[in-house]
Amino acid sequence: MNEQSEGPARLKVIVADDQAAVREPLAAVLGLAEDIDVVAAAADGTEVLAAVAAGPVDVVLMDLRMPVLDGIETTRRLTEEHPEVAVVVLTTFADDESILGALGAGARGYLTKNAGRQDITRAILAAGAGQSVLDREVQNRLLATARTKAAPAPGDAARQPLPDDLTPREREVLALIGQGLSNRGIAEKLFISEATVKTHINNLFAKAHIRDRADAVRRAIGAGLA
Repeated sequence: MNEQSEGPARLKVIVADDQAAVREPLAAVLGLAEDIDVVAAAADGTEVLAAVAAGPVDVVLMDLRMPVLDGIETTRRLTEEHPEVAVVVLTTFADDESILGALGAGARGYLTKNAGRQDITRAILAAGAGQSVLDREVQNRLLATARTKAAPAPGDAARQPLPDDLTPREREVLALIGQGLSNRGIAEKLFISEATVKTHINNLFAKAHIRDRADAVRRAIGAGLA
């Protein structure tokens, strides 16, 4: 939508929402961010897939409830066919089925439409950098769901012991992720920078073979840290 200016490469983003009154203003606002280039706006999943095929695309900001092809199935197809494209869900729905369905399909982030412009921009940039972002409401929902479910089988990954080589700080960071804190919240809690938090998270995820933030929440609960 907006022409790419000279300088550092900006993330190429698709905004997908079936409501034009949501889609168009959101695309216009995100297009003002210096790190984001909105290359298409889509009204359903088929338009998303067509725009990605025409590419290149880095991130899709995805609504879940869309006609023709919904957000979860579109996310699943993107994960299978275009794994290099990150999906950040932006929806009004924060029920277990929607959250688990989207994350299970491969979404890298999940926000509700209560999120502000800065939160959405931050989530898109994080997804483009290979990180996962869940808003506080979604993290709390995952925590509640995990705690009320029956204990998993002995071989379940969530119950696997954490590696012995995790540092005390990495365990502390995992515990705070399990409590639903964002990177910024962890940084404020531990009196360290967000960059340092990201370093701890990257090391933690690599050592413990944690896939994403949702997986980290499950592992924290399984280890009794949350």
